[in-house]
Amino acid sequence: MTEQHPQHTDPRDPHAMTRRQLLRHSAWFGAAVGLTVVGGEVISHVAGAAPATSERPTLRFAQISDSHIGFQGAANANVTDTFTEAIGQVDALGYTPDFVIHTGDLTHLATPAQFDQVRQMMSGLSTPHIFTVPGEHDSTDDGGQRYRDVFGQGTRGDGWYSFDIAGVHVIGLVNTLHAQNLGHLGQDQIDFVRKDVAGLSADTPIIVFSHIPLFAMYPQWGWGTDDAAQVLNLLRRFSSVTCLNGHVHQLFTKTEGNITFFSGTTTAYPLPHPGEGPAPKPVTLPAGKLHAALGIREVSYRQGRQLLAIKEQALR
Repeated sequence: MTEQHPQHTDPRDPHAMTRRQLLRHSAWFGAAVGLTVVGGEVISHVAGAAPATSERPTLRFAQISDSHIGFQGAANANVTDTFTEAIGQVDALGYTPDFVIHTGDLTHLATPAQFDQVRQMMSGLSTPHIFTVPGEHDSTDDGGQRYRDVFGQGTRGDGWYSFDIAGVHVIGLVNTLHAQNLGHLGQDQIDFVRKDVAGLSADTPIIVFSHIPLFAMYPQWGWGTDDAAQVLNLLRRFSSVTCLNGHVHQLFTKTEGNITFFSGTTTAYPLPHPGEGPAPKPVTLPAGKLHAALGIREVSYRQGRQLLAIKEQALR
C-alpha cells in the first residue's frame, strides 16, 4: 500500500490527513456500500436511495466486496462483468466518494494475473483513495504474500493498518490467515489495535473493516472471528463503532451496545443463508435473478452525530 501525502494539509480541512496519512490501497469490496459521515455521525444507506438529509455529509465512502475475479461456475458465468458493473455503479453515485474499501476475496485463486486484473479494474474507480483487506481466497497457499505484494504497501504485519479522516478513525483488520482456524486476528494485531486507539477520545467515531465478520454469525462455516472479543472490548468505550465485513455474500446487520455490524453482499455470486446445507457453496439462482443478489454499499457520516448512514444498492 502506497502512502499518499496530500498537497495541502490545512487542519481546518476535515479531509486533511492527521496522525496517519490516508493510504492508497488498490483493493476493494464485493458489494458496494455507501457510508457518509456528517456532523460526527456515520450514516449508512442503500446506494441509490434518497438521502435522509440534504446536508452535505462530512465523509462519504463506498464498500465493495467479494469480487472473486477468476471464479468459473454456474452461479455467475462472468464475475468480471458484474465487478465492472459494480465499479460503474460506484462511479455513478452522483458524487466522488472520499475513498472506497474492498473487504476481501478480490480474487478467487490468488494468482498474480488475477491480482493484476483486479488492480487494473479498480483503477477505474473515481475516488482519491482505495483501501483493501484480504479474504481467504486471496491467500490460498502463501499466507497472503502475493496479495501484499500488490496491495500491502504501507501496511503493518500481515496487512493491517489504520488512518484518520474527517474526524473518523478507520481500522483495516486481517482475519483470514490463521492456518488452523479461519477467522482469527492473533495477538500482534490485537496489540496493534490497543496501541492504535489508546490516545483517541471516547467520542471519536470508529469504523472497522475486515473480511470475516467480527461477530459469531455462523462459526460452523467459518463465519466468525474467534478472538474478536478482545478487539471489541477495546472499542466499547467509544460512543460509535461500525464494523463492516464481506465473506458471507449477503446483507446482515447486528447491534451490540455501541457496536453495529454490517455484512456486505458480493459482486460475484450469492451464498446460502446460515445453516441452509452442510457448507456455504455458491448458489445458482433462476435466470434473471442474479443481479438482485449482488450489489454495492454507500456509507455516510455527519459530524456531531453517532450513527453511520448505510445504503445498499443491488446491481442494475
